[in-house]
Amino acid sequence: MFVITLRYLAPMEQIDAVLREHQDWVDAQYDEGVFVASGPLVPRTGGVILAAGLPREQLEARLETDPFRRQELAQYTVMEFAPRRVAAGLERLQG
Repeated sequence: MFVITLRYLAPMEQIDAVLREHQDWVDAQYDEGVFVASGPLVPRTGGVILAAGLPREQLEARLETDPFRRQELAQYTVMEFAPRRVAAGLERLQG
């Protein structure tokens, strides 16, 4: 499982101009079963994504297709961890 953090590198006006395209990209990752949870940081300086089900290399290749990344609007950090315990209903997250 992966925790991905995004930190915005551009003014909010530039982020908001690409937000719909980014959200469509995020929706596609959910549709394919890759993303487990996602959302903005508070305050809105970036975001967090939880991802599972792909090797790191494939995940990083997917992240390269995010409109925020393609337009150099956000910096990404990918951290891998091995969940040893999960809440009921989230067993698929244990690798």
